[in-house]
Amino acid sequence: MDRYQAMATFIRVVETGSFSAAARQLGVGQPAVSKTIAQLEAHLQVSLIVRSTHGLTPTEAGQNFYERARNAIQEADEAELAARGAGAGLSGRLRVSAATTFARLHIIPKLPRFMAEHPHLNVEIILDDRLIDLVAEGIDVSIRMGTLADSTAIARKIATGSRSVLATPTYLERAGIPRTPADLTNHDAIIYSQLPSVWSFTQNGAALSVSVSGRLKVSAAEGLRAAVLADMGLSIASDWMFAPELEAGTVVRVLEAWSLPSIDLWAVFPSGRMKTAKARLFADFVENLMSA
Repeated sequence: MDRYQAMATFIRVVETGSFSAAARQLGVGQPAVSKTIAQLEAHLQVSLIVRSTHGLTPTEAGQNFYERARNAIQEADEAELAARGAGAGLSGRLRVSAATTFARLHIIPKLPRFMAEHPHLNVEIILDDRLIDLVAEGIDVSIRMGTLADSTAIARKIATGSRSVLATPTYLERAGIPRTPADLTNHDAIIYSQLPSVWSFTQNGAALSVSVSGRLKVSAAEGLRAAVLADMGLSIASDWMFAPELEAGTVVRVLEAWSLPSIDLWAVFPSGRMKTAKARLFADFVENLMSA
């Protein structure tokens, strides 16, 4: 029995709560996971997991072993990275989740550099605008924007960006340019369902909120981008979301004398799981991208 692999398998079983989920994340069959746990229990001569109709729960001994094994593997990963040196790079698999548009525009085009630095590392990027269960999905690090809903999340702020009211010149030529936030009530707003339809502005310390409306509501940032670029209306979005178009002038900012709340970019790590060297260095990579 490979003790290191057995510990890693046990950790994944505890964190996912089932043999089948652990097997999917590890890329092996469920019987292999069950056999590994049985061998580990036989080696330790103690029961690590209670199996019931409600799932798997670690015993007291299993919980103690999980916490120590998790720390041991994290230390081993860090020791291996230090021994290899920066030039040797990372190895294994890294699972990242990120918002679709942000990853497509800002992360994936820069990935060749990161992967060239770590030729033995396999990267899997799960593109999803929704918040997903990082532990259940086996995510090592998630790149998220906005306010973190989970106060228990292990997170690190890696960038702060601006929000603007954006539209195409074609739409503004047709509908007119809003001069104050109140003018937005006469415009077609493209509503992003993950954000409120009340837009809040500040100017010289004064706050103003405007309730906007429009015929189109979209559930994903890619849809909002497509609608704005199709001259269907204006919308609030992070400047990151329209970075190429803002640079090219095919999308422009309006109401620039008024400020909108900024948006934060976070690297979020699964609660209760070890923060791997791979996850930490990928977060560093994205942070460096956004500060360049």
